[in-house]
Amino acid sequence: MPDSDSPLHELVVTAEEAGRRVDQYLATLFEGVSRGQIRKAIEAGHVTIDGINCRPAHKLTVGELLVYPTVEPRSDEQVGNSSIQLDIIYQDDRIAAINKPAGMITHPAKGQWKGTLTEALRGNFAQLSTSGGPTRPGIVHRLDRDTSGVILIAKDDEAHEYLKKQFQDRTTEKEYFALVVGAPDRDRDMINQPIGPHPKIRERMAIRRGDDEGKEAQTFYEVIERYNGFAAVKALPKTGRTHQIRVHLAHAGHPVLCDPHYGGRRVLTLGELKHDDSDAVVIGRTALHARRLAIAHPDDSQIREFLAPLPQDIMQAQAKLKELRPAT
Repeated sequence: MPDSDSPLHELVVTAEEAGRRVDQYLATLFEGVSRGQIRKAIEAGHVTIDGINCRPAHKLTVGELLVYPTVEPRSDEQVGNSSIQLDIIYQDDRIAAINKPAGMITHPAKGQWKGTLTEALRGNFAQLSTSGGPTRPGIVHRLDRDTSGVILIAKDDEAHEYLKKQFQDRTTEKEYFALVVGAPDRDRDMINQPIGPHPKIRERMAIRRGDDEGKEAQTFYEVIERYNGFAAVKALPKTGRTHQIRVHLAHAGHPVLCDPHYGGRRVLTLGELKHDDSDAVVIGRTALHARRLAIAHPDDSQIREFLAPLPQDIMQAQAKLKELRPAT
C-alpha cells in the first residue's frame, strides 16, 4: 500500500493506454509490485479517474485524467540472499563493479523477485545507496537480463548521484562485445538513429524517426573479426537508450546473435553452422557482453577502468564460428 505522503502522478490517457484495465496498466509502471498490491491500492481509494475513485477492472479511455500514487513492493519482497555469489571486479568504501552473469535480471520486475542482482547485492553488501528507491539498492544503471558484463554499484547516495550524473552527461566510456549475424561491409561506422518504444509491441524498442517518441541515440561500432555469415564487433554506445545496441545493430542489418526480440532466434545450433541435423546448442542467449566501463571515481574524480573478460559461452561460440565458418 502507498504511504500517506507518497507522491501523486497524473496521466492524461492517450490512445496508447486506452482500452487497458487500470490495474494492468499500473502494474507495468512499478517494478517488483504485484497486481494484487495494485488492486488493493485502487480499492482503498488511492487511484482516481477524473477525480472519482475507480475499480481495478476500469478500462482506460482517451482523455481521462488518471491520478495514482507511487506503490512500493512489500518489505518481504526486499530481502537479500547471500547464497547468490557475485563476481566482484572491484570494490572500495564507495563503489563496486560487478561482472553480471547472463540470465540475471538487474532489479525486480513484475513476477520476478527472486534471483535478481539487487537480491544478491542486499545479501553480500552491508551498505548500498538508496537513491534509486527500495527496489534498486545501489543500482546506478542496468544491463538487460541476457547481457553479461560490468555493472557499477554505489554504496552511498552521494556516490550514487555522482555516478548517475556521469551517465546522464554521457561522460562515461562503455564498450561492449557482440557476435552478430552477417558481416558488415564497413570496418567501422556510427549509427545515429532515434530510439523509442515500439508502436505495437510493449516489450520492445524501435527506430522512431519523425515523431515525439524517438530520442537521440548514437552507437559507434567496429568490426573485430569477420566469419562466413557472422562477425565479432566492438560497440561503443554514446547514449544510453533501452536496448540501444541491439536495436541499432538490427537496424544496420546485423542483429546480435540469438537476440529473440530483434534477431528472430533464441539459439544457434551446431547443425546451423555445419549444415547437418545436429541440435547441439552453440549459444543460447543474446551474444552481448559489457566488456569495459570507464568512469570518474566519486572520491577524487580520477578515471577508473573496469574490465570484465568474455564469458565462457561467448568465447566458445566465437571459437566455433572461427572453426566452422571462417571468412572466405
